[in-house]
Amino acid sequence: MSPVPRPPAHTRQPGPPFNAPAARRLRTALGMTPDHVAHGLRASYALPHATPDLVVAWERGTLTPTHPELTALAGVLWCSPGELIGRPRTLREHRVARGFAPEDVARAVGHEFLAYTRMEESGQWRGTDRQSAALAELLDLSLPDLVTVTGLEARLADLLRTAARTRWQAYVRPVGRIVPLDRRLLEETLQELHQDYQGQMVATLSWGDGSAAGEASDAGRDFLDRIVDSFWTSLENRTA
Repeated sequence: MSPVPRPPAHTRQPGPPFNAPAARRLRTALGMTPDHVAHGLRASYALPHATPDLVVAWERGTLTPTHPELTALAGVLWCSPGELIGRPRTLREHRVARGFAPEDVARAVGHEFLAYTRMEESGQWRGTDRQSAALAELLDLSLPDLVTVTGLEARLADLLRTAARTRWQAYVRPVGRIVPLDRRLLEETLQELHQDYQGQMVATLSWGDGSAAGEASDAGRDFLDRIVDSFWTSLENRTA
């Protein structure tokens, strides 16, 4: 196979998480070959570097399309860009998944365009509560997504880990500043995480052999690594 041509480096932008199996599945469903897709990218979307080898590389996950390439690929495959994106994590990825230009989002949430683009690039959201609410509505963000794209997930994880290890009651208010939910709901969730962590540590140590302390440490570290996901799952179960 010949080397896959790429566009000039100065024209490339970081792409969103690409769902390679979805791209392959959509192409197959349309009865298209990689050559058909590449021709469409060149003829309809002015991507002269698009070749069948490039399309295959995307579908195999060895290369990831840029934002312009992904948008063009979605057009060729008659789907939305969101159908070709894995689970979005960053603000830019959520915006692209919804098909908005950066100026559209900046205008909708009431930010200067350059200020908004700097926030996308840095991953540090500087919006007010009102702007955050407008962002969540525009991009259809769940509360976990909003916490992630506004750069607060690391802070939330730190609070949850400390609450699990120490007195959880002291962390209800700090967690509530990040996750503005009913206080009783947060209390019950933090108490559950605390009990699960402490119970897991005690259970591991009670195994009683010489490696128990090390195994308890490993089990506790694994629990704390997954604590944000456990927090959201516990909340979801309580509000279902």
